[in-house]
Amino acid sequence: MKTDLKKQIASYRARRGVFDIVEVPPLRYLMIDGHGDPNSQPYADAVSTLFPIAYRLKFMSKKELDRDYVVMPLEAQWWSENMAAFTSDRDKSRWDWTAMMLVPDWITEDQLQQARATAAVAPALDKLRLETLAEGRCVQTLHLGPFDEEGPILEQLHNEFIPAQGLRMTGRHHEIYLSDIRRTDPSKLRTILRQPVE
Repeated sequence: MKTDLKKQIASYRARRGVFDIVEVPPLRYLMIDGHGDPNSQPYADAVSTLFPIAYRLKFMSKKELDRDYVVMPLEAQWWSENMAAFTSDRDKSRWDWTAMMLVPDWITEDQLQQARATAAVAPALDKLRLETLAEGRCVQTLHLGPFDEEGPILEQLHNEFIPAQGLRMTGRHHEIYLSDIRRTDPSKLRTILRQPVE
């Protein structure tokens, strides 16, 4: 039996056109930090490091622990000193980010080091880490369509829904890319947009 964390963790499901308040448990991620436009080389390097390491860990887990699992989708946290850079301005050069992929909680730092030591080509390997992220209470929704059309939804989330619920934003904007950008028409991209709150 393969473990599929997307099916086990309720917060990996979201509804289009609805802002849901959810409780996200502490989860372990492979992470790489960077700055600037996601269409730039540093972000591409991060993505091309995360995927091979994630698959290497999966195969190690299956072989050594007899525990197989589904490799999770790419995710990223995004932030900027001026949050208008995400909503109205969309100035990607001012964005900071952490590209990441969820791994099961039985994956250890030792296993990551083994995977790192045997990786063939992974351009951002020196920046890779394994870390637990505890987001807690979050508001999220499902966006269908190109990434550049997220602005109005985020503006509604940040400036209307969250204040109306008596909440305030904490933590970093978080996106979960349920679609494979290489094989999916931009109009059909499915992305969970998540914002931690308190």
